[in-house]
Amino acid sequence: MTADRMTYWPVDDEVEAVGGVRFQQDNDVISGTRMRMRLEDKFGFFDDASYFIKRPPRAAAAPSSTPSSEFTSGFAAPRSLGIAPGQTVMKYEDSASKEATEGRGDAERIDFEGENQIRMRAATYTTCKPGNDDWFLSVDDLKLDFDNQVGTGTDGTVHFLGVPILYSPWMSFSLNNQRKSGFLRPTYGSSSDNGIEFTLPYYWNIAPNMDATFEPRILSRRGVEIGTDVRYLNEAFGGIYTSRARLEYLPNDQKAGIDRWGVSLTHNQQTANGFSGAINYNRVSDNKYYTDLSSQITKTSETQLLEQGLLTYSGGGWWNASVNLQSFQTLQPDPQNPVTPPYRLLPQVTVNARQPDLFATDSSFFGQYTYFVHPDSLKVEGQRTVLQPQISLPYVTPGWYVTPRLGVNVTQYALSYPVSVSNERSSINRSLPIFSLDSGMTFERPSNWFGRDYTQTLEPRLYYLNIPYKNQNDIPVFDSAQADFNFAQIFADNQFSGWDRINNANQLTAAVSSRLIDPSTGGEIMRGMLGQRLYFTDDKVALPGTTTRQWNKSDLLAGFTGQILPRVYADAALEYTVNDQEFQRYSMGARYFPEAGKLLNASYSYNTQAATPIKQIDISGQWPIDGRWQAVGRYNYSFLQNQPIEIIGGLQYNAGCWVVRVVGHRLQTTEANSTTTTFVQLELNDFARIGSNPLDLLRRQISGYGVANHPMTDSALAEQ
Repeated sequence: MTADRMTYWPVDDEVEAVGGVRFQQDNDVISGTRMRMRLEDKFGFFDDASYFIKRPPRAAAAPSSTPSSEFTSGFAAPRSLGIAPGQTVMKYEDSASKEATEGRGDAERIDFEGENQIRMRAATYTTCKPGNDDWFLSVDDLKLDFDNQVGTGTDGTVHFLGVPILYSPWMSFSLNNQRKSGFLRPTYGSSSDNGIEFTLPYYWNIAPNMDATFEPRILSRRGVEIGTDVRYLNEAFGGIYTSRARLEYLPNDQKAGIDRWGVSLTHNQQTANGFSGAINYNRVSDNKYYTDLSSQITKTSETQLLEQGLLTYSGGGWWNASVNLQSFQTLQPDPQNPVTPPYRLLPQVTVNARQPDLFATDSSFFGQYTYFVHPDSLKVEGQRTVLQPQISLPYVTPGWYVTPRLGVNVTQYALSYPVSVSNERSSINRSLPIFSLDSGMTFERPSNWFGRDYTQTLEPRLYYLNIPYKNQNDIPVFDSAQADFNFAQIFADNQFSGWDRINNANQLTAAVSSRLIDPSTGGEIMRGMLGQRLYFTDDKVALPGTTTRQWNKSDLLAGFTGQILPRVYADAALEYTVNDQEFQRYSMGARYFPEAGKLLNASYSYNTQAATPIKQIDISGQWPIDGRWQAVGRYNYSFLQNQPIEIIGGLQYNAGCWVVRVVGHRLQTTEANSTTTTFVQLELNDFARIGSNPLDLLRRQISGYGVANHPMTDSALAEQ
């Protein structure tokens, strides 16, 4: 402490300083014309003061479980969903900054009301560095509570570049992004379909393990939508459970002429005795709910909404069981392309068991009972029981292995046909033995690439499979489809998903892979793969409306992934038909990531086997332009539709203590319709974000995009 004149009273441990007073303790610095303080308990005052305060992050005090009756205008911090490690009380973890809290400003009077408790009159507050007043808060009365990391004030005005941009008679804000009740940052924007959009969320921090968010959303062309998001986390039966419920309601949509709503409920629970359960329920009011009200391509293309209840037991050690009740709400957003509803599982019971060391064998069992029900009364329904025991005798050495395996699939159907269908069998049984022989070798050698030492491997693998043919044309198709042909499926027993079809097989899969491994760390630098299946008999099993294979070799699969240059990563995959000498599908992609904030992605995809053929280019990235300017964007174009699927373009300016972001987003919601949205956001560091938030969009749609202190998104409906 320095001053022109100081008086100290040792008995009271109190000091008074007058004239050019400067007080420093740790990183806090306060100066003014006059100060008086009891040093031990930090009670006192400063007149005509300037201050700089820097405090390390502290754990926030547990909020009350009862709501405050006080109206809390201002800025509540963003938060992320998670379980705090090592906590004896289950709670939602704050997204608090791990950095120290810095703030500075001027005040007519500063009162010290104990350690970490400061009150100011006629004060200003900013997190900008000294000499920079690009933004600041002017407030009539301001209290900084560093124990709870909360600032509160009355008659507050936010000034940005000398212009007042926001006023509130009472405000509360986080000093370190801790969770707290209050209004969240407002968001606003515009879209071609909904007009001007404005949302003012209110966050209620009910308890350490419970919170809620209320989100009124104004759509100028549709009306007012109310969204509510509630989360709960607790302990029971020796385990934990988490729940989340979200409801959206738009009464009398002015454009659609109907009431619109969406609901999403998830619940996950674990117990100490091996039981776990889950509920996932999603439903919306109409077929075009997502295409009209969402800005996500994954949501606008959503046609099957899951409604599921799942109970699992895994406490048996060598066996586990589950009961699954599953249905879907099928949306029809495009009348020209109707979507077929899937069968409901009411219920599906599954048992898995495995003994890897039973008399030197690896023995396992799979059993499943399913009752299939369809919303269309003209569809066949029925019960299916599947039993598949199998036994293998693995022989493994450090350089090679051989694993013969023998199993049998027994399937029984009890069917119920519509009244209009006659002469169909109501009971069907199918039994098929399955034999396979899996073998592989691993060779290693030292290698040098681009001046660096590596360990290179060569790993050939042969997989033989034999399944006899059985006519299955009388069996209805409940959940089977043609499985995707890839490096995982090429070593599978069945070319169909589900159990309604099992292919006949007398075939050999030959594959080879090679890897480069860093010998100092054991990390894989790159990997190349090549594989093909050889058929010794014709396919005789097919799904209705499809044809069987007409050649004795499968398509050739090839793939590559890894680092090809410093900071350059590449991925490639292809499927090539040798007989026709043409590519069925291929994809190539590369990423350049020299440092944080610099990223370039580019990929090309071609697939003639997809239900909707694909021929697309996708380019995205973020890059500094000049000084504090940064550009971000994505361009996803379909050559088959001759139109862009998604376009994102934006600029960000980082001034150090504030950031402004402007992002435009165009999304093709259907083949004939698109929507355009504009995001404008001002972020005042460690204080508030004002405007419409583009960060969730950029993180989802630009692979590898990163920005400090951005919030997590964890609600399906909230991700619109």
